[in-house]
Amino acid sequence: MANKKIPPFSVAEKRDIILYVLGIMCYKFALESYTGTISSLALDRFPVGKRFFYKGFLDGFNQAAQCVGSIAVAPLMRRFRIKNILAVAIAMFAVISSLGMIIEGATGGKPPQDGRSAIAGKWDARIIIPIFVAAGFSHGTVELIRRVIPRDIVGGDVVKLKRMDAIVHIFYEVAGTSGAFFSAFIQLEMGKAYAPVVTPFLFAIAAVIWSRIRLNTAKQNALEGIDHKDVHTGLHAIGAAFASFGYAIYKGGQIIFSDRKFSWLLLGYSLPLFLHRYLENGLAQNYAKLILDQAAYGQIIVGGSNFGELIGAAFVLAFSTAVKTPLPWLRLDALTLSITWVLWKADPSEVGNLQMAWILAGIFVFISSGWAAGDCSLSAFIQSNLSRMNNTDPRVSPLGAVMAFLYVSYIITFAILNPVLGNWLDSLWNTQGEAGAREYFFWIGGVFYSLCGVVIMAATFIPRGSFALNPKLDDYDREEENDVDTANGEKHPNKNQEMIEEIVAG
Repeated sequence: MANKKIPPFSVAEKRDIILYVLGIMCYKFALESYTGTISSLALDRFPVGKRFFYKGFLDGFNQAAQCVGSIAVAPLMRRFRIKNILAVAIAMFAVISSLGMIIEGATGGKPPQDGRSAIAGKWDARIIIPIFVAAGFSHGTVELIRRVIPRDIVGGDVVKLKRMDAIVHIFYEVAGTSGAFFSAFIQLEMGKAYAPVVTPFLFAIAAVIWSRIRLNTAKQNALEGIDHKDVHTGLHAIGAAFASFGYAIYKGGQIIFSDRKFSWLLLGYSLPLFLHRYLENGLAQNYAKLILDQAAYGQIIVGGSNFGELIGAAFVLAFSTAVKTPLPWLRLDALTLSITWVLWKADPSEVGNLQMAWILAGIFVFISSGWAAGDCSLSAFIQSNLSRMNNTDPRVSPLGAVMAFLYVSYIITFAILNPVLGNWLDSLWNTQGEAGAREYFFWIGGVFYSLCGVVIMAATFIPRGSFALNPKLDDYDREEENDVDTANGEKHPNKNQEMIEEIVAG
């Protein structure tokens, strides 16, 4: 087993991997640039008295739309080539991302010129909300497909899949970090309404690149033989997908709350995911707008967060054999959450606003590296423990059910708390000004995040055998060993891929 030769990529696989990586870099760079500028534009243009309330709805509805888009596209993947669906989805994303600039130009908006500030177009900024929701549908479609297509490029060999995933993840985070920093620069140069100027072009380039991927020959031949049904059958399949997803959520809740081995996942997976999203979409953006007086600087802070995600994932990869379970990484995440206290006391008057944004970017590297390490290792833990759980229900797998429940729990939490916290921040800012903003960062960035860290830390001691610095959970280790077929030395197929294919099968 230890001496087994690592299977090399074929020439065709190398070609498709290169195309896929180029496409994913264009996509991620454009995505970070677009979402960052939309957030900054919203904070600048939304009605002052309800600015953060509407911003909360903007982010919450977008996340919900991503969930809906990923569910709706799943049955379509049985009727059309995956690469074609991916190309169409990203092309639609390109069109949607240009709508804000078109409206701005049509209503008299102009970018900064000759040292003067940008001239805002005469349109209701709340139109941003339906535009961003529409972008969420395309975003969710792309996010699901990009998790499926690696199997169709290199086949089912788990070693090849891991190698490809590692390569893609590195370039993905590099592009994300660059895109966030570029977003801050372009907002200052062209104004926030016109800042996504490169986004439609990069999305279109990604669509063209991805349409050139040939995919695995066997998979492509299988798709050639699919009988493409009429639109009514397709709509019925989409409806069935939503019904199956709802049932999966119900079964996932049953599994989680009936077994000590999984009951801690709601606090260990969904809660940290919410905290990370609010860290970037809420705390970082709000600090930039209220304390640094420039929403664009929020993207500098987010760029540091993205770089931290890359470092966290690299640590998990480097210590994958030494750290057997996700519990040490989750405990690291719980500890790093307390670093957000810095937002309460950080004073830009001592160093300058731009310099403070870069300082916070460096600090956010540590916070997000802890989250990314926990998230990456948790995904492997969930797959390993649930993929072979006895399944008595033919409608859904335990793995698919639990992941659906955890993801929806995060979406609901984010969609509810985001506008609630935004409304509270509006009231503080309207009545107390900067003192009110400091109070917000004290209670949310300080007290709330620290208390959540305590909750997450406590949750890591729920599983049996977890009272150790580097726990070795017996069930987890045994399942991990069973991934290897001792008869032929080969590993079982990627279980995450099997889960997605079950969802696609409807």
